[in-house]
Amino acid sequence: MNDSSQGILSLKLQTAHEKGAADFLIQQANERIMVLNTDFSIVEANEAFLKAFGKAKKEVIGAHCYEVTHGLNVPCSSFNPELGCPLVETLRTGESAHVIHEHPSSEGKPTYFDMVTYPLKGQKGEVIQVIEIWRDITEELSSRWETRIQEMKHDLQKLIQEDRMISLGKLVASSVHEINNPIQGLLTFSHLMQETLEQDDLQQEDLEKFRKYLSMMSSELERCGDIVSGLLSFSRQYERVFRDVDLNDILEQVVALTRHRMEIQEIRLTIEMAPHPLIVNGDVNQLQQCFLNLIFNAIEAMPQGGQLDIVSEADRDKAHATLEFRDTGLGIDQENRDHIFDPFFTTKEESAGTGLGLSIVYGIVKNHGGDIRVESRLGKGSTFVLQFPAH
Repeated sequence: MNDSSQGILSLKLQTAHEKGAADFLIQQANERIMVLNTDFSIVEANEAFLKAFGKAKKEVIGAHCYEVTHGLNVPCSSFNPELGCPLVETLRTGESAHVIHEHPSSEGKPTYFDMVTYPLKGQKGEVIQVIEIWRDITEELSSRWETRIQEMKHDLQKLIQEDRMISLGKLVASSVHEINNPIQGLLTFSHLMQETLEQDDLQQEDLEKFRKYLSMMSSELERCGDIVSGLLSFSRQYERVFRDVDLNDILEQVVALTRHRMEIQEIRLTIEMAPHPLIVNGDVNQLQQCFLNLIFNAIEAMPQGGQLDIVSEADRDKAHATLEFRDTGLGIDQENRDHIFDPFFTTKEESAGTGLGLSIVYGIVKNHGGDIRVESRLGKGSTFVLQFPAH
C-alpha cells in the first residue's frame, strides 16, 4: 500500500464510523481488517481476517484481539514491551500508527505483517474505536533480505580482493629480497664463465666447472620462476567459483609464498599435514586469502621471531576438516579477544594495517559454512582453529 493509497484510506476512515464499519470492511476485503473497541475487544472482522485465523465470526466478535491473534491473556505490549502495539499507540496519540509483527503460518513458517491502525473519533474528537489493517509483507521482506545477502556477498568479495592487493604488496616486498640473492649468484657465475672463455684455452677442469655453474644457475632460475609465477597467480582476479578443493594444496601454496618472509624474521615453521587430501567445497582465492591473513597475523605477532605451527587434520568421522595456526607471539588479552573479528578493529599502530584482516578471515570461513575460534594468552601466543564441512 503506497503513500497515496494510505492517504485515501485515511480519508475513508474518517467517515467509516458514520457509514458503518461493515460497509468499509467489505470495500477493503483483500486485507485482514478488524474494528476494535478501546478495551481491545473486537467489534467487527472481515472474511479475510476470519479465514486467516480459521475462526467463525461468532468466535471472534467480543473477544480481545490479543486472544485471537496471539493466544495471550494480556495485551501484546504488556506481555512483551518490545513487540509494540499499534492500537495502544493510536489510543495514546489519537493518530494512525503501525508496527510489524511476526506470526506463524498454517505450515508453521514465520509470516510478517505490517499492522496499521486508524482512529474512529466521536463528536468531541475522542477515539471511540480503532480500525486495524494487516498487510502481509513476508514476500517483500524475503525479497529485500535476499537482495541484501547478495549485496553483502558482493561487498565481501570486494574487500577480499582489496585485502588481497595489500597482501600482494607485502609478498612482493619480501620476494624482492628472495629473488635478489639468486640473481647475484647468476651474475657471479656468468662473470666467472665469461672470464674463463676469454682465456681461450678451455681445460677439462673448466668444463666441469661450467657444468656445475650451469646446474646451479638452472636451479636458481627455476626458483626465481616459481616465485614470480606464484606472485602472478596470486595477483590475478578470478571469477568466484565454489568447487571441490584440497585444503592441503592451498596451504602449501600459501606457505611457499610466505616462507622467505618468515625466515627473514627468524620465525621457525612446522607443518603437519593430514596424510590424505582434505576436500571441501570452496573458493580457492578466498581460502588462500584466509590462510594468508592468518599467517601474516602470526608473523606480525612475533616481531622478535618465534614458532609457527600449522596443522591440518580430519575429525574421526571425516565430516569436518580442521586447520590450526599456533604462534608463540604476543597473545591477545580477554578484552580485545571479543572484538578481533570486528571490522576495522586493530591493536596495531595506525600505519601497520587496516584492521580488516581477521574480519575478512571470519567472513570467508562463515561463507564456507565453517566455524572459527581463537585461544590466546597474553604473552604466550595464540591459536586460531578453523573447521570446515568436508565434501
